[in-house]
Amino acid sequence: MSYIPTPEQALALTSEYNKEAFHLEHAKTVGKVMAYFAAQYDPENVDFWHAVGLLHDIDFEQWPEQHCVKAQSLLKELDIDAEMIHAVISHGYGICIDVAPEKYMEKVLFAVDELTGLIGAAALMRPTGFEGMEASSVKKKFKDKKFAAGCSRDVIARGAEMLEMDLNDLFAKTLEAMKA
Repeated sequence: MSYIPTPEQALALTSEYNKEAFHLEHAKTVGKVMAYFAAQYDPENVDFWHAVGLLHDIDFEQWPEQHCVKAQSLLKELDIDAEMIHAVISHGYGICIDVAPEKYMEKVLFAVDELTGLIGAAALMRPTGFEGMEASSVKKKFKDKKFAAGCSRDVIARGAEMLEMDLNDLFAKTLEAMKA
């Protein structure tokens, strides 16, 4: 019988396979952003969204060249619910796996994964961090291809498109979630 881990169990699993502080912090950030979006769009499933965000890069540190593919087999071995596995791996659609985000939650994960990295990097460059940061600051950093060059602008834009959301709205909501 497969199961759906709680956010606490999801973090414990992610921590088993990831030891670098950066990866664990990223998982926590994405988990919290997913929980924030869930509270607005799917309040009955906040823990599910949160756990998906925590698990999304479970395989990245140990198997970066098999990202999402390894997560799929690993999560199956751990007897995780198939719906959760689909949600976790679909954030790599068109990048490292051919599993498309279908549900709104999966599209949110696809969009915010890279965006949280961009916003986090922007906050690190500011003396006040997130305090006083506006979506217009994020937009400016988004346009600067040299800034946080590892954060794919194409993936962020495709995610916004999937969500049928204006980029500025996606920036504002994700920034709001990260501030919270």
